[in-house]
Amino acid sequence: MAHIEVDDIHVYYGNIRALQGISFKVEKGAIVTLIGANGAGKTTTLNALSGILGLREGAIRIGDTNIADFMPHQLIPKGIVHVPEGRRIFARLSVDDNLAMGAFARKDKSELPKDREYVLEMFPRLRERLTQTAGTLSGGEQQMLAIGRALMSKPDVLLLDEPSMGLAPVLVEQVFNSIIDINKTGVTCMLVEQNAYMALQIASYGYVLEGGRIALEGEARELAKNEEIKKAYLG
Repeated sequence: MAHIEVDDIHVYYGNIRALQGISFKVEKGAIVTLIGANGAGKTTTLNALSGILGLREGAIRIGDTNIADFMPHQLIPKGIVHVPEGRRIFARLSVDDNLAMGAFARKDKSELPKDREYVLEMFPRLRERLTQTAGTLSGGEQQMLAIGRALMSKPDVLLLDEPSMGLAPVLVEQVFNSIIDINKTGVTCMLVEQNAYMALQIASYGYVLEGGRIALEGEARELAKNEEIKKAYLG
């Protein structure tokens, strides 16, 4: 069953058309990845899904609801949470305050201690740095915090934009393992990632974007075997 259905969406930056009528589905409980070169439209797609960018045409549906005109703050209560490229943590706040901000819109306050503990078990380094100013964390720790803050919103759908960017290999593996663990709890994950090899290893389905269009799609393991994709994205 489709959790999210994207139908013929067009997104512009001024007069420049960034997405040229793309359509796709994200099945409930899946990890779906978008891969492609820089400028292909991957980040634009996530920004459209999370309400950061408006559509010129098309629809984005969750069930029977078209969310295309929703603002980001309206989508969080519906379970769509975005971990943006570049982490975008609250640099002047403590780690603990950043986690609290992730839960700001939640009504079930009695559940927050349990969810906070879940995040700290997933990312033990954050437990060690709860009182530390977030801007002084390493890049890997900031990425853990960005994901942890998103989890405190209790997402049904987690949009992840370049979570491995700039990280050492050992931290890349840890971040991807955390995405697998999050997905096992039933969270649908949509992953934009320059590290196409790792993305296709953990995803169930993938889409290849070229010039704001979907050029290819299929089961992730089959895409990983595709000679054109190997040459263009897998080295």
